[in-house]
Parts: sequence; structure tokens; C-alpha cells
Amino acid sequence: MYKSIACLALGALALTAVLARAEVSELRVPLGAGGFGFLPLHMMKKYQLVEKEAEKLGIKLTVNYANIGGPSVMNDALLSGSADFISAGPPAFLILWDRTKGKGDVKGVAAMSTIPMYLNTKSEHLKKIEDLKDEDKIAVTAVKVSIPSIIMQMYAKQKEGAGATFKYDKYTVSMTHPDAVVAILSGNKQVTAHYASAPFHQREIKEGARTIQNTNDVMGGPQTFTMISTTTKFHNENPKAYAAFVAALKNAFDMIKKDKKAAAEVLLESMGGKGWDVNELATMLDDKDTKYTTMPEGVMKYADFMNSIGTLKNKPASLDDLFFDAKSLGGGN
Repeated sequence: MYKSIACLALGALALTAVLARAEVSELRVPLGAGGFGFLPLHMMKKYQLVEKEAEKLGIKLTVNYANIGGPSVMNDALLSGSADFISAGPPAFLILWDRTKGKGDVKGVAAMSTIPMYLNTKSEHLKKIEDLKDEDKIAVTAVKVSIPSIIMQMYAKQKEGAGATFKYDKYTVSMTHPDAVVAILSGNKQVTAHYASAPFHQREIKEGARTIQNTNDVMGGPQTFTMISTTTKFHNENPKAYAAFVAALKNAFDMIKKDKKAAAEVLLESMGGKGWDVNELATMLDDKDTKYTTMPEGVMKYADFMNSIGTLKNKPASLDDLFFDAKSLGGGN
């Protein structure tokens, strides 16, 4: 009898261990704010790349791609447990990394895109950013935590010193890229400028807007536009699902590089299937400043600046502090 009980107990322990090692069967991945920066995710969805990579690793995965975007919404989704991987710009990621350090530990998985952003306007009085008036508003995807918000803080500090760092914050309003395009091109007096990424930037320029600032000039070179992050808990408990996602991301890069027209068709579909010409989008994908890579660029520059102005309490010593496996991403800074 005692032997039977002991066997049952051992069996229960073994079952518990197996269950503890079981990985997730579903991944939840928000698709982001839209545009070129999030194209790899749409490629992964369209061609079921994660599911195929998971099968190679001996696990079955389904992926739920949610149509939500914007840095603040993404961060909240990861922290609430309603998303497993999220994509956002480096500033939003760094704030989340800082906020969860020692209690949740969100870290970077990989960079996803390197794309510049452009501050566009049709307002006659705006020749440079210093011309902003009290009534002017700049559309950004999220105030305080978006790439444009940090870029404008960098610019203000470079030009006028530490005391002017937050000079342009009061002009920013949160708005999706498509809504901001409509506002700029329709002559909406409430929004006089938009910090745009591709393909929204090109549409605004084509329709008569002009650029008064861009992120590459302020940063002194290219920088990561979108990147992927997750929690340490998910990373540690789901090594195969994690590996399948990373492999699928790299496959998406390869597919975009090999057939830009096919990738443009996926992008157009993700944006509602109208309003753009596929060949025009494919040409934009060929732009030398648009890259899809796992390699982080400019992330440490963002981190150093944000720490220097008090936005980050913790200062990372290197990319190893920020990413799960920085060395595998191909260098970077």
C-alpha cells in the first residue's frame, strides 16, 4: 500500500514537472501602429511564419495578432499579460525596461526596423521647428514616450541647453499616423505638423507638405525605429516559442528583401487595401534608409540621453543590459 502511495506521489510530481515545462500553445502579438516599421509582423501573419518555425521545433503554436498599436497601449498590453511580444520604438521600450527592472524585467528581443522619421508641415509660418507658436500642435503616436518626443527633447537640449530640454513637449498631441496625415493634408488648423514615418511621410510630401526636421540629423545617424520586447518570465518559460518567433522575424526580413512588390502588397492589405499604389510602396521599400534588421542602432544613445534628463532612473551599461542576447543581433549600439 505504502509503495502504491509512493508511486502515485512520484507520478504526480513527474506530471507537475512536465506541466511546469509545457510551453504556451498560443502567442498574442499586437500588430503595432502601422506603416513600414511594422511590416515584418504583417508578413509573419500573412504567411504563418511563426507557426511554421514552431513546427520545426516540435511544438504547435497558434498566433493571435491583435490590431492595436501605439507605445503606451503596447506597454500596457505586455504588463497586463494580454500580449507576449510587443513592438515599439526604443524610447517606449527603454521606459518599460526601466519601470520593470527588478520586478518583471522586460528586455529586448531584437530590433525590427531602422527607418528615419520626418517632421512635416504645410503651415506657411513653419520654416523650422523654432517657428512653432502657442497654437501649433505636432501629431506624434504618443506624447512623452514616442521617438519624436525624445528627438525633440534632444534637439532642444543640443541647441539651447539643459534648461530648454522639454521646450517642445507642450506642442505634442497623440494621434495615429493615418489620422495625422488626414489632418495635415486637409488643412486642419488644430494640427499643424506631423512627425511621420514611411509611407505616411512620402504621402504628405507628395501632397505638398515639407520637412522641417528629421530624426537622422538630430541623432547624427540612423537609428532603430521599431523593436521587439517581452518579459523575462516569458523568455525563460518558453524557449521554443521564443526561438520560433525570432526565426520567423528573420524570415520576414528575407522575404521583404527578396520580393519588395509582394511585401508591398502585404503592407497595402494591412492598411485597408486602398489609398496607395503597390509599385509606389515597393519603391519606398527600396529606399536606402529603410532597413529590416535585428541589429539595434542608436538604442544606447537614446538610453544615455533619457537617463541624463531623468526619464530613466537606471542607466544600462551596454546592450547586454537591454537585450536577452545582444551578441546574436549583429553588433549595434
